[in-house]
Amino acid sequence: MPERTPLPDLPVTFRPTRTRAVLLTIGVLLFVVLAAVAMMLERLSPGERISFVVTGGLFLGALVVLSRPRITADREGVTVVNLTTTRRLAWAEVLRVNLRAGDPWVYLDLADGTSYPAMGIQPGIAKEQAVRDAKTLRALAEEYGTSSRG
Repeated sequence: MPERTPLPDLPVTFRPTRTRAVLLTIGVLLFVVLAAVAMMLERLSPGERISFVVTGGLFLGALVVLSRPRITADREGVTVVNLTTTRRLAWAEVLRVNLRAGDPWVYLDLADGTSYPAMGIQPGIAKEQAVRDAKTLRALAEEYGTSSRG
């Protein structure tokens, strides 16, 4: 019989922390470097300097959006925050949590017959952590989904 995954205290948030740290660090460094270059190049006009800083800000903004995904689980359900969308799901709506080999992130099989991507658990940089998080989320779905289904 497989070992039962211990349930964490709720609410719990899953996010790709290493990926997030890398993205935010690169974004801030890129912004600082572009702003510094804009200030050090004496031949640039004020408009050109501003364009350097704005470009750095746009890169930083894009990397902040890429670092946004997370999954927050509580006793009532899960909130899935992807790049540009947020969706609240009751436990009864989540039938299964899937993370198969080669998947870029977790997929939630829903009661309406669809599958929903949950980008807050990604096996990219930290595969072992993603597998642990997926197992924990699966255990939560089984515990709270089963009890709410009857």
